Amino acid sequence: MKSKLILAGMAIASLFAAPLAANAADLGVRPAYKAPAYVAPAVFSWSGFYIGVNGGYAFGTSDWSGAVPVSLDPKGWLFGPTIGYNLQTGSWVWGVEADWDWSSQKQSKGCGGGATCTMDDRWFATARGRVGYAGWSNMMPYFTAGAAFANVRAENSAGAGATTDTRWGWTAGVGLEYALWTSWSVKVEYLYADLGKFGCPTCVPGPGEDMVTFKNNIVRAGINYRF
Repeated sequence: MKSKLILAGMAIASLFAAPLAANAADLGVRPAYKAPAYVAPAVFSWSGFYIGVNGGYAFGTSDWSGAVPVSLDPKGWLFGPTIGYNLQTGSWVWGVEADWDWSSQKQSKGCGGGATCTMDDRWFATARGRVGYAGWSNMMPYFTAGAAFANVRAENSAGAGATTDTRWGWTAGVGLEYALWTSWSVKVEYLYADLGKFGCPTCVPGPGEDMVTFKNNIVRAGINYRF
């Protein structure tokens, strides 16, 4: 009888001990820690349409040949809007860009007989292609080339007035553009432009005409907003 009571007591004790042992085992197991998934940083893309403004300084040369030979160096400021489009393929950026600038370029110089010859550029515009390298973080150096346009005016005070001509020619240059944020970028660039030559019958006091050339150097900066 006594042995049966002992066995019954052991059985009851084991029933109470089982859940306590399970709880103790659970306390010894640390919860698993799962690190957050890696998210790669966003890569800047130059692709898309953009608009902007640019401004800078221009210094050109204008050689007159004929009855009144003279060489002028018109200088002045430029400012105006820009529009363009880029397509990025890997580290290379292919684009087109156009701009139109108001210009204050002008110079007057004595050209014999007490007369004064004047050359000025009223506006300057370009339509160019661009090829840039985007492998250096947010910085893109580029080469650009295309067509140039200018509204030039030549005058000899001893002549019959001024001759105005809208010239076109070619331009080429280099630049560096830097992305500030997702949509904004700033740039600096240098352009050389050759606008050819035109006849100026009013640049001489008598019959005939002078041939007038115009070559230009432009250093400017700009800011663009990309859509």
